[in-house]
Amino acid sequence: MRGMDATPLDSLATPAAVVDLDRVEANLRRVADYAREHGLRWRPHTKTHKTAELTALQLQAGASGVTVATPREAEVMATVADDVLLAYPPVGAARLARLMALPRHVRLTVALDSREALEGVSRAAHEAGREVGVLVELDMGMRRVGVQSPEDAVSLARAVSSAHGVRLRGVIFYPGHVRAPRAEQGPVLREQSSRLGTVLDALSAAGLKPEVVSGGSTPTLWRSHEVAGLTEIRPGINVLNDRNSTFVGACEWRECAYSVLATVVSTAVPGQVVIDAGSKALAKEEGLDPAGGYGALLDRPEVLVRGLSEEHGLLDVSTTPWRPRIGERVRVVPNHVCASVNLHERLHVLRGDGGVATWSVAARGW
Repeated sequence: MRGMDATPLDSLATPAAVVDLDRVEANLRRVADYAREHGLRWRPHTKTHKTAELTALQLQAGASGVTVATPREAEVMATVADDVLLAYPPVGAARLARLMALPRHVRLTVALDSREALEGVSRAAHEAGREVGVLVELDMGMRRVGVQSPEDAVSLARAVSSAHGVRLRGVIFYPGHVRAPRAEQGPVLREQSSRLGTVLDALSAAGLKPEVVSGGSTPTLWRSHEVAGLTEIRPGINVLNDRNSTFVGACEWRECAYSVLATVVSTAVPGQVVIDAGSKALAKEEGLDPAGGYGALLDRPEVLVRGLSEEHGLLDVSTTPWRPRIGERVRVVPNHVCASVNLHERLHVLRGDGGVATWSVAARGW
């Protein structure tokens, strides 16, 4: 394993981002089996972990390619992957120049929802002498990006088909607004199927039947097959999982593979324990669980991180008999893993109680 050393967990300086490799591999097997069972391609989003090593594991487990959001992610993942999708509008000369400079063997696809973005990609690809695949982005209810109607999708798809340097590959959407618990997602997934079907019918009638229909997220992952017409899923969080994922039923708590190792630094205030992991280690993101908090202890999920300042995390121990000593170590599962990983320079990867591998979070930044 690249980066393996003999540093024991209790010797790490805190706060430290820790990954349980056994849980990662189990998570990868589960999603690979699901995708295979339902005839879906699996193209994980690497924004969650931002490491080439985890991307390599995903590809070894059966991923067909990877998804990225930034030029930096594309550059790092292109060192281990030869099929990269930029699921972000490719706008701006600097961004385009870096994308076109990716190794020639890398199959590059981009998502876009405007003629302006298309013109930039077409020009850059033509000048670079490479062909770039294009997925037309659909707004399926999140109201962030995406064309607004089947007619808009057809119009943009036609423009892609006639542009130089690009090839129309299909359509893409992100159901990020679907954050209800898994058991309650039926109605909204049926609505997604209906809306998507209308777009696919319009494209087919125009002679533009998509080769790729890319969608999905971790909250909707295990019900993705219920969206009629979907060919590809792009979950990101499920490789590591987090507190939000457990709340929506996308994973069990035992499947959370990421935590932040922290040290107890104060117990002076009654009912409270202070750790050295604050917002600069955990990320100050509100969670989906109505119980509130910014995370929970891996080994004591009933103990919540009730407050965060930059370098302090406040654990609520008012309802538990657990009273740690000063200097004791704890591991916190944050609400949103993607935002926490991005705050760390490296991941300390464990295999059981054995050695620790140190992997660079190389794709941080833009």
